[in-house]
Amino acid sequence: MNNVTLIGMPGVGKSTLGVVLAKVLGYQFLDADLLIQKQEKRRLYEIIDEEGTDGFMEIENRVNASIDVDSTVIATGGSVVYCEEAMNHLKSIGKVVYLRLSLKELSKRLGNLKGRGVLLKEGQTLKDLYEERVPLYEKYADLVVDEEGKDLEASLQAVLEILKG
Repeated sequence: MNNVTLIGMPGVGKSTLGVVLAKVLGYQFLDADLLIQKQEKRRLYEIIDEEGTDGFMEIENRVNASIDVDSTVIATGGSVVYCEEAMNHLKSIGKVVYLRLSLKELSKRLGNLKGRGVLLKEGQTLKDLYEERVPLYEKYADLVVDEEGKDLEASLQAVLEILKG
């Protein structure tokens, strides 16, 4: 399978970059968070509120592990790296690209985390989340693209270069 799966923190640009990358590659685009919302008939924050973090992760794991596409750019939710089954599946159907960005830059980009459907445990800060997730992104990534200081065009070029490599 020749899919490209984008992983990284919320706000790093997975969905935005994914759409443009899909156009350039002539691929389809799939936003895994939107797929979850469609299958569950609820918005992400509603699922988290109603099911809790564990319940949400079960749903996220199930939906991502069942993605069956070809020649598609997949933008995942930032928390998919907690779902081992889903991540192993995504790695088996294509390349996993980690879009890396510093905590400082992320905190500038992010507004209301809860409204974005960001999976935060009680009392957890963005810094806590960042420190918890970065090792998981690095573990599952086939390729890493540093997003620091890049606009959309520069990010696109960096991803295309690394995919060619």
